[in-house]
Amino acid sequence: MKTSSIGITGYGQTAYEKRTTRTLFSFLSEAGKNALDSAGLTFKDVDGLAICSFELHPDNAVTAAEQLGLSVSWAYLGTAGSAGPVASVINAVHAIETGQATTVLCIAGDNYDVGGHFKLMDNFNRGLRNYGTPLGFGGANGLFGIIQRKHMETYGTRREDLGRISVDQRRSAQRNDHALLRGPLTIEDYLNARIIADPIRLFDCVLPCAGAEAVVVTTLDRAQPGKGVRILSGFERHNHPPMEIAPLRGGWETFADKLFAKAGYGPEDMDFVQAYDDYPIMVAIQLEDLGFCKKGEVSEFLARNTFAWDGTLPLNTGGGQLSCGQAGIAGGLLSVTEAVRQLRGEGGDRQVANARRGVVAGYGMVGYGHGLSASSIILEAVQ
Repeated sequence: MKTSSIGITGYGQTAYEKRTTRTLFSFLSEAGKNALDSAGLTFKDVDGLAICSFELHPDNAVTAAEQLGLSVSWAYLGTAGSAGPVASVINAVHAIETGQATTVLCIAGDNYDVGGHFKLMDNFNRGLRNYGTPLGFGGANGLFGIIQRKHMETYGTRREDLGRISVDQRRSAQRNDHALLRGPLTIEDYLNARIIADPIRLFDCVLPCAGAEAVVVTTLDRAQPGKGVRILSGFERHNHPPMEIAPLRGGWETFADKLFAKAGYGPEDMDFVQAYDDYPIMVAIQLEDLGFCKKGEVSEFLARNTFAWDGTLPLNTGGGQLSCGQAGIAGGLLSVTEAVRQLRGEGGDRQVANARRGVVAGYGMVGYGHGLSASSIILEAVQ
């Protein structure tokens, strides 16, 4: 079975909550049901489950299938942080290609708040628990503050250009009822916000929250008319570059050429980008590594483009995590569900005109001094 005959036929999400009394499985099951409803399927049609969640332990993909009432022939547990949900879509395609499953439900979600996020980071892995936390490494804000400072000093990257990402995504979020942050945001607001971890300020940071996202991956002959989204290509890379602290590049640079070559298109053919936006600096690095501009030239690229749903390069058209909130690992699938929404022409007031194809990028699993995992897929509307 060819990859081009496999795609995403449904998507779903839950509302995001700043604080919640809901259980994790209530979020996961709701997102899954919404995705299956969108595909015109039910849980009985599912024989593959991919699940990603920081809060799932001690459960796993098999026990999650039990709680969802599923009997599956293929199970996948994400281990790549918020690159994992995009990787789960890639691996769901491989499972269908090899006959291990026919219909895979990919779900990602968490149910924590700001305090829960800091507790998670302090015990994220042995490297951070044993060496980062005891030295007061400042969590993700401290790490990415170093990366942004290094990028600025190495390439002359300007905060006013990075700020265009946050500001334009907020414009899109104002048309998204699911976004937790929808108030107006100007470049002056961005530049003058309080410092969190210099040079990172308030509007460089996501709001930890609770929620879940889901998509259905199966053969496109099962898609409802006009609702199928073809998966043209997808790759993942982990621990690149190895042993480098605060790198200004990521795994995307190792597969960008083959990602676009397999899809048969280049960066210039993408109608939108859905990038993992835990911080604007990481969006900038993804744009560089995926070939939208050369390394070190992202400030000029950002200055000459606009990024809201109606911009020259629509970026995170639902507002991204910077405005929607970061529901833990669900942030890695938020970009996929938004891409599918756009390609099905269901973007409502934030619909990208004539959206035919786009690239989605994931990132995550913070290690000692750098993020470990990168993933990307290219999606296209089925005509």
